[in-house]
Amino acid sequence: MKRSCSSASDVASRIADGSTLAICGSGTLLEPDALLEAIEDSFLRTGHPRDLTLVHALGIGDGRGSGLERLAHKGLVRKVIGGHWSWSAKMQALARNDEIQAYSLPAGVIMSLMREIGAGRPGLITHIGLGTFADPQVAGGKCNASANEDIVERLQIDGQDYLRYKPFKVDVAIVRGSLADPSGNISLCHEAADLDAYALALAAHNSGGKVYAQVRGLSDTAFVPARLVRIPGVLVDEVVVVTNQRQCVAADYDPAISGECLPQSAASDQVMADDIRRIIAERAANEFIAGMSLNFGFGIPGGIPSLLAERGLRDSYWGSIEQGIHNGRMMGGAMFGAALYPQAIVTSLDQFDFYSGGGVDLAFLGMGEMDGLGNVNVSNLGGTLVGPGGFIDITQGARKVVFCGAFEAKGLEVAKVGNALQLERCGEVPKLVAQVRHITFSGPQAVRAGQEVLYVTERAVFRLLPEGIELIEVAQGVDIQRDVLARMAFTPIVRDVKVAGLA
Repeated sequence: MKRSCSSASDVASRIADGSTLAICGSGTLLEPDALLEAIEDSFLRTGHPRDLTLVHALGIGDGRGSGLERLAHKGLVRKVIGGHWSWSAKMQALARNDEIQAYSLPAGVIMSLMREIGAGRPGLITHIGLGTFADPQVAGGKCNASANEDIVERLQIDGQDYLRYKPFKVDVAIVRGSLADPSGNISLCHEAADLDAYALALAAHNSGGKVYAQVRGLSDTAFVPARLVRIPGVLVDEVVVVTNQRQCVAADYDPAISGECLPQSAASDQVMADDIRRIIAERAANEFIAGMSLNFGFGIPGGIPSLLAERGLRDSYWGSIEQGIHNGRMMGGAMFGAALYPQAIVTSLDQFDFYSGGGVDLAFLGMGEMDGLGNVNVSNLGGTLVGPGGFIDITQGARKVVFCGAFEAKGLEVAKVGNALQLERCGEVPKLVAQVRHITFSGPQAVRAGQEVLYVTERAVFRLLPEGIELIEVAQGVDIQRDVLARMAFTPIVRDVKVAGLA
């Protein structure tokens, strides 16, 4: 078979109204932005394609107009099933205003469902999502009033509860790679991650749909070695060459990010600022034991690798993130999901299998809200749909979970005075609430699974027990009644509370 090339505008004109589009990307990693821009341009000029259903596992875009933001137009999109929404404020607004049908599911679930669709199997059957907002006994993944379709069901196998995420037809997959050879084989050799590109192509092709691949260039010969191919040409209908395609927001092309070179000198980590985030991360890092397999989430947990490096523990653990990156110098901010000098890059689909099956000893994740049942919300904050990303997949598979978050939000100011914590101004928004807005992590489900769970804030540490939440530690300088119990919306178990000096 010969490679077939087309323009981005031609591809956009071929997408029928009402199509279901599956799109790869994580931030600007593997972002097929030229194709998304062409779809937006076509809609604004002609009104077509319209009424699309979008499926994406991770957030896509730079937060400044690229990626999913290009498709966030009323009429262009009818329905979205997204794992992470926060790189597109306009799409979040459409969901908040009920101008689209908004669903959110765990990122690993969406990726795995694409594989199951491609394999012709009856959806995805998994324990991931039980007890969370993805569970039909809670919300079934529905995230606004317009979302009225049942896309998840509960079932039992051998007396155990599972969720079945229902399959659907994928009409179009939009993916990205580095190069295409004469047969249309796609290599991701210069990309920061592989993500779910193959699974999306498989789902669309085997659904009778089309696969469009954006690449930076063409190869005149077949790839050698053949393992450089990540998407075989049999799955690819059209290749679109975008010569100015950037590797990611951080670089046009940096071989250190794509794992194509070794560090030339000793790696140096960015030092974490000496602020409230560091106070929380320092305490959370104390839960680490040498030899563990670790996962680090976005935000405060992302600073823990640098703290471990400061303690001389850089090579004493195995770190991984949901984008399929193993070890290396994990990057943060808009580059979360990538690393400099990674030791291994696998597909996100394979990575989520590792998480789902219990491959992580200890996961450090962020915390928006928590309640007296031990539930945690990171997926709907202040009425804005954020989505869980890989949060649910990771937290429900890890043997131990440490949540990291400030005790309060909006205006909280603290200072470190010697080894004591000084609360200079309380936050206006409580985070330890009577009931979380969205259940992204289910405390009762964690108890049933026998997981060890801690909740670390700047002033107090809590532990999940079968009988409830226990206050186990406060920072030196903190008054338990005034600074902790009086500022919570639920009453924890209080027994032997340790007073700990700050690091």
